[in-house]
Amino acid sequence: MSTGNRRGWGRDPAGSRPFAVPAPVIGSVVGMNEHDAWQRRVDTLWASEQDPAEILAAMRVLAAELPAGDPRGPFELGGAYDSAGFEAEAALEYERAIALGLAGAERAQLDVQYASTLRNLGRFDEAVAVLLASSPEPSVGAAREAFLALCLHSAGRGEEALAAALEALEPTLPRYRRSLRAYAAELRAGDAPG
Repeated sequence: MSTGNRRGWGRDPAGSRPFAVPAPVIGSVVGMNEHDAWQRRVDTLWASEQDPAEILAAMRVLAAELPAGDPRGPFELGGAYDSAGFEAEAALEYERAIALGLAGAERAQLDVQYASTLRNLGRFDEAVAVLLASSPEPSVGAAREAFLALCLHSAGRGEEALAAALEALEPTLPRYRRSLRAYAAELRAGDAPG
C-alpha cells in the first residue's frame, strides 16, 4: 500500500485511484501531546466526506504510525475495515485491539462495533457474549443494549431481544417505566402476555 506523498495523496486499497488525506491528518498538531494529536487526526478523517475505501487507506497510514503494541491502531483500523464492508478483516483487528488491552470508552465502542461485525458474520452467539460481557459506558449511551437486542434477535432469541430493547428504552420514559420493566421481566421469564 502506498503511504502517499507529502501532499497527502495515495491510492485506495485496490490501487485504482488517488485519495486525498485531509490536511489535518497529514501533519501533527502543535501544542498537543502525541496521543491527542494522533487522535485529532483520526477524528478528522472520520468526519471527512471521503468514501469508506479512502478512509480505510488513510487509516492504514495512521495506524502504521503507532507502535505495534498500541491498541488504538487496530481499533481504528477495525472500524475502517467495518465501514468499507470488510467484516472478517474488521473482526481480526478488533480482536488484536482487545488482546493489546484496549480499555475505557474506546473499549465500550469496540464492543458494540465488534458485536455488530460478529452479527454480520453470522456469529450470533459470540456477538451476544461480547455485549453481555461489556460494561455500560456513558459515551455509547444505550447502544450496547440496542445492539444486544439486534444480536439476540439474529440468534433466534426474540423474547430476550424485545426485553433488551424495552430495558434500553425504559430509562428514557417520563411515565410507564414500572410497567415496561414488568413486561421486560415477563419476556425474560418466557411468560409474556399474549
